[in-house]
Amino acid sequence: MKTLLGFIRKEFLQTLRDPRMRMLLFVAPCVQLTIFGVALSTEAKNIRLSVFGAPNDTSLQEIYRKALASGWFIPAKTSSLDPFDQINKGEADAVLVAPMGGLDKSLGRSEGKVQLLVNATNVTRAQSIERYFLNIVQSLYPQSAPFRFDVRVLYNPALRTALFLVPGVMSLLVCLITILLTSMSITKEKELGTFETLISAPVKPEEVIFGKTVPFVLLGMSNIPLIVGVAVALFGMPLRGSLFILLLSSFVFVCCTVGIGLFISTVAKNQQQSMMGGFLYLFPSVLLSGLVFPIENMPWVLRIFSYINPLTYFIELLRNIMLKGGDARLILFNILILTAMAVLVITASWRRFKVVLG
Repeated sequence: MKTLLGFIRKEFLQTLRDPRMRMLLFVAPCVQLTIFGVALSTEAKNIRLSVFGAPNDTSLQEIYRKALASGWFIPAKTSSLDPFDQINKGEADAVLVAPMGGLDKSLGRSEGKVQLLVNATNVTRAQSIERYFLNIVQSLYPQSAPFRFDVRVLYNPALRTALFLVPGVMSLLVCLITILLTSMSITKEKELGTFETLISAPVKPEEVIFGKTVPFVLLGMSNIPLIVGVAVALFGMPLRGSLFILLLSSFVFVCCTVGIGLFISTVAKNQQQSMMGGFLYLFPSVLLSGLVFPIENMPWVLRIFSYINPLTYFIELLRNIMLKGGDARLILFNILILTAMAVLVITASWRRFKVVLG
């Protein structure tokens, strides 16, 4: 234990001694969060639509069928009978709710009114849903008809783009910092000529792995309160869920990304290769995470890669915890997936490192 603590202390001192490294760790995330949170934008497709009303309500079912025929919407697979619960659990992106007594009777009283519940954790997607439905309703019912279309936007009533983008950018920054720093850890030892000393030292491979992992996990976690603070103070991000759950999710994700960075460092021969390896992983990881392009828009082949991408699950966790308050089943599922990924990648890194030690 004394050897391990000394090794961890050495890694901390070596990392934080460089002023440029301190800038990368603590200043760059705030600057990047500000820039990316304002600049990024997205689109929408394959919107999961559910209908809440009687099956014999002809007018409501006609709107539903017209929506599905438009090509913008797909039927939502739901297990709950509560329309709000369907959106909270992530089963539907939008729910069409009939008025009391049904839409047919409401139209007969010249009071045609239907409500659309929209999940606005993705602002651009929510705006597209509203626009699509207005076009559908107008095509079925002329403006002279007694029809009112009431859109109720959930989780982001003001449709602020920042509330959708900031959780994704937060995930990206944590991923960027941990992978790039960790991927350069062993290659830096190789270039400085200290790797041979490390091999010949009375240190077990397990101690080296923990010594190379623990400091970067702690450094990655140290950025979480900083980034969350900037998001809340600067962009007005709500934190409706548990802070403990957010930190737990972040810890599992950081362990996973540190493991990925460590694996890259065992493959690369120098810092340039490790830097390139990190960026080669990060670029497709970002594109396939749902941060820039909705996963629902992607071909099914690319969705497979999205579902083995840790960033996909952490973005979903942050948006659910911060904007929705946190659905227990969804949070548990995503944390378990990230935990499995972390165990897998750290195990692969450990085996690869034993090969490097030869």
